[in-house]
Amino acid sequence: MENRPAPAGGSKKRNAGVAARRPDCLRMAAWRSGWLVVALLGAGVAAASDRESRDDAWWTGPMVAPGAATLPPGHVLLEPYLFDDMTDSTLDRNGRRSTQPTDHDFGSLTYMLYGLRERLTVGLIPRFFHDVPPAGAASRGVDLGDLTLQAGYGLLQYDEARGLPAVALILQETLPTGRYERLSRASAGTGGGAYTTTLALYSQDYFWLPNGRILRGRLDLAYSHALGTGVHDASVYGTGFGFIGRAFPGDTLNVDLAGEYSLTRQWVLALDLVYQSNASTRVRGREPAGPVALTTGSGYWAGIAPAVEYNLSAAIGVLLGVRILEWGRNASGTVTTAVALNMVF
Repeated sequence: MENRPAPAGGSKKRNAGVAARRPDCLRMAAWRSGWLVVALLGAGVAAASDRESRDDAWWTGPMVAPGAATLPPGHVLLEPYLFDDMTDSTLDRNGRRSTQPTDHDFGSLTYMLYGLRERLTVGLIPRFFHDVPPAGAASRGVDLGDLTLQAGYGLLQYDEARGLPAVALILQETLPTGRYERLSRASAGTGGGAYTTTLALYSQDYFWLPNGRILRGRLDLAYSHALGTGVHDASVYGTGFGFIGRAFPGDTLNVDLAGEYSLTRQWVLALDLVYQSNASTRVRGREPAGPVALTTGSGYWAGIAPAVEYNLSAAIGVLLGVRILEWGRNASGTVTTAVALNMVF
């Protein structure tokens, strides 16, 4: 199962009024899990045993970092995620945190990928959301989010003898199928409203620790550019009722460094170190009171995502993880819990 993707690479909203009381128990559990992964890796350096075979190691994948290996022709990967994205604070332009009541975004996304030909994998990623704000009415039901189309080409295949990692070039196009304008409240948005193109480079390698167990590493880089979009009334861009104008989302850069430690054939410990920088988003238009010009300013967020994998076989695995975004500027502080089922046929 080599095509592990991310649950929700940040908030689906751009300027929604969100946040809340910190789920400190989840933060503490995730931090302890992260240190447990590091401690076990350190323990692996101290012991010596037989070298683990790659065929004997089963993987589901880390919580966030997608895999670089493409699917063999005719094979299918299905990976549904269920998650609760809890926004409980905001980080100002100086990185100072302000806590607010927790906003829950319950959601799902499903990676549906197909090996079209040798080294070429194509697919789509539908998303659905149900918002429960700290005050006021929740969403009436489950709403459609933005839909992503994806194609990945394998530039390099893993070759242990030659010391080559797996490297893939990924192209994504996100279609604005989710609600983003004419909202009853800003937190009801489920999309960005703009066509967004993402170009990414994924890499994956294997490392044998002195105890013979395998550490699988991933380094992924992704850059996204969105087109401008028309905006009416209340929206995810912070506009109010009666607004007419356009929004110009800022570009984003994502960096993800992940490691997976093969504890046993079926059990794997994983940890992601994640970072995203955001260029300023601009909004221009008019409201009944006069002209409107909004600018978010640039910002960034960073965090960790420890996870546990249990693999029923080489083709089916389950993941349970927590992503914590603790540091940043002009960003939201979030805790996201997720469970995923990875299946390859």
